[in-house]
Amino acid sequence: MVLLIQYTLIFAAVLTLVALGGCFSEHSGVINLGLEGVMVMGALGGALTLKYMGGSSAPLVVIAVLLVSAVCGLVYTFLLGTACINLKADQTLVGTALNILATALASIIARAVNSTEEADNVSTIIKYNAGRKAFILRFGHFEFNWSMLVAVIALVIAYVVLYRTKFGVHLRACGENPQAADSVGINVFRNRWAGVLISGILGGIGGIVYIMAGVSEWKFETGVAGFGFLALAVMIFGAWKPVNIGLAALLFGFFRALSNVYSGFDWMASLHIPGTVYNMLPYVISLLVLAFTSKNSAAPKAEGIPYDKGRR
Repeated sequence: MVLLIQYTLIFAAVLTLVALGGCFSEHSGVINLGLEGVMVMGALGGALTLKYMGGSSAPLVVIAVLLVSAVCGLVYTFLLGTACINLKADQTLVGTALNILATALASIIARAVNSTEEADNVSTIIKYNAGRKAFILRFGHFEFNWSMLVAVIALVIAYVVLYRTKFGVHLRACGENPQAADSVGINVFRNRWAGVLISGILGGIGGIVYIMAGVSEWKFETGVAGFGFLALAVMIFGAWKPVNIGLAALLFGFFRALSNVYSGFDWMASLHIPGTVYNMLPYVISLLVLAFTSKNSAAPKAEGIPYDKGRR
């Protein structure tokens, strides 16, 4: 039971961070389907930092890893912002391309890093066991990961920023009616860039948190196993509202955690259900949830529509 709670919280932290990133982007009017790729790049930057800073003091490692992951995610979303905001490209196609590019690019970089250390059989695996320990505090059998606290802080900040600040009002206005927002002096392009870059920061941090969940190395050819899309499902189920997103992340995180710990429950093991079924659970649940809730979803009205200043 302790492991189930532990994994539920860590996966919920990942989903919360990435879904909040998608929330900021979509409230500005840009659909960031490239969150999967952003997670991969953030994970790569964080993993390399863990690898080379493993012997440093724990607080320094935690801060450095989070900063590098955030910067990697932010830099990668510049591609999305340039294509979708400046060049008015199709946001779905750009996001899909970024997801494909990220896995390939991360694999190449990981091989290049390993080629300096391995003579043969160069792999795309980055090992970071020593550095990962900096994020862990043990309370008996429970492993507290500092990223759980980071997710809670991000949730609170997101709520305050979106609903208690002028910036949040402007951002949401750009996603609802950019022409009306522009008519009262709100810079739509600037706000959309802000939303996209914030999604890159949160998505990058979510990537490193995901690959650290229970493992001390990661094979970057596998990407992040669809977790970016799962975070989008959490965002939609949470109706683009931070508090609802946090609750939805706990639900989806619970089903994802089952695939890690089901063998530890005798009654579940006695069912002889293949492990792949438990691995599928969060994605099947997301399809069912979206099938029944997407009709009533209150998405920002102008999301996915390139802003044309001359159009009224």
